Amino acid sequence: MDFSILPKVDLVMAEAQKQFQDKQSYSHVVLARAAREAIASLRIVIAKNRVSREQLFVQAVNLCLSNYQVQSKSSLRRVINATGVILHTNLGRAPLHDSVARAVYDLVSGYCNLELNLLEGKRGSRHDHVSTLLQELTGAEDALVVNNNAAAVLVTLATLAKDKEIVISRGQLVEIGGSFRIPEIIECSGAVLREVGTTNKTHHEDYEKAIGANTACVLQVHPSNYQLTGFVEEVATTELARLAHEHDLPLVYDLGSGCLYPFAQRGIGREPLPSNILAAGTDVLTFSGDKLLGGPQAGIIVGKKHYLKAIRQNQLLRALRVDKMTIAALEATLVLYRDNREREIPTVAMLTASEATLKNKSQRLQSSLAVDGIDASVQKRTSPVGGGSLPEVALPAYVVEIATTEADQILRKLRTGEPAVLAYIREGKVCFDTRTVTDEELEKLERVIKEVME
Repeated sequence: MDFSILPKVDLVMAEAQKQFQDKQSYSHVVLARAAREAIASLRIVIAKNRVSREQLFVQAVNLCLSNYQVQSKSSLRRVINATGVILHTNLGRAPLHDSVARAVYDLVSGYCNLELNLLEGKRGSRHDHVSTLLQELTGAEDALVVNNNAAAVLVTLATLAKDKEIVISRGQLVEIGGSFRIPEIIECSGAVLREVGTTNKTHHEDYEKAIGANTACVLQVHPSNYQLTGFVEEVATTELARLAHEHDLPLVYDLGSGCLYPFAQRGIGREPLPSNILAAGTDVLTFSGDKLLGGPQAGIIVGKKHYLKAIRQNQLLRALRVDKMTIAALEATLVLYRDNREREIPTVAMLTASEATLKNKSQRLQSSLAVDGIDASVQKRTSPVGGGSLPEVALPAYVVEIATTEADQILRKLRTGEPAVLAYIREGKVCFDTRTVTDEELEKLERVIKEVME
């Protein structure tokens, strides 16, 4: 095998550069790497086939350009979500409203008063920008924000219960996404776990017997990502709060997903509102910002002022704090709730979309595909909410289904296309649930499907 006939990197790059209209519009570093990888892959070609120096050069240039096209794309890309899963963890969970995205851009494209009180001209707190809004929306005395709900639980317990016992029902020792478990979070906080009751039943006396001199708090965890049915029993929050307060202990409540829109009143699940949980006697409540609330990834802590004052003073808070982009996005999202515009928030809009709207959107997609001879049908199905939220809810869905013998290959082409599309396979058919496809994305989706089905 004569590897001396392999083309030189600089010559391949020089030829590849001719394909760029603007000679300054490409990355020299990426092109060099693409050329080296292309030439390296041709060693296999030489080993298996007799090829000329000229043929190798042409192949090297073509491979270089192909490699460059793949490697020059941003790793983080916009994806059309055609799975119907609204809070898709792999796709970043809740999409933001256009006004929220604009607010973030306007803020971060220059300087901002992140930790400056403009009125007094003194240093301020980054938490002040959202604390008043959260107090208004939940009825809490105070509020602060960290980078996710696991962090919110961690810093709360590390502040209130380090080296002391936390009393919690065995039925609430849940595991959340990514194998993060409540027992491990309690351990990381420096607190001691004291389990009471059984998996399916925990009574008032179970808590009462467990509370002792070394007890720091009672912890209640809402099963936001699972549901127990049948022979089950748990202690109501009002009763648990009363018991904790009789022993001068705080009741800490981990809501998990958390919502500010009354989905339960619309017949969508049974998710409690933070305001109701606080009204029931909870002292500190934690929940997520990027799930049912429909905002950015964040862990929200609301509750009694003296408990949150102690949490603010915990040095761990600095390691878990959020940046200006998160605060800007969360503030803009909360403003939509304050101004009674919550139905404009994408998560809320998708969850409450009418069947007629969903059916019409899917029929539009099916009709457009039919024009190009693609045999697709619209079927009524169901889809989950996702993100560990509302596990008992099966949302009605109208899914566009395409029968094919190459479902796996089509899904791969959709994922790697431009724009990328995430669909799913059901009974050998490629399925597109339009609940999570915006009207603006529908035309792009039509084009991509037609391209991969050619």
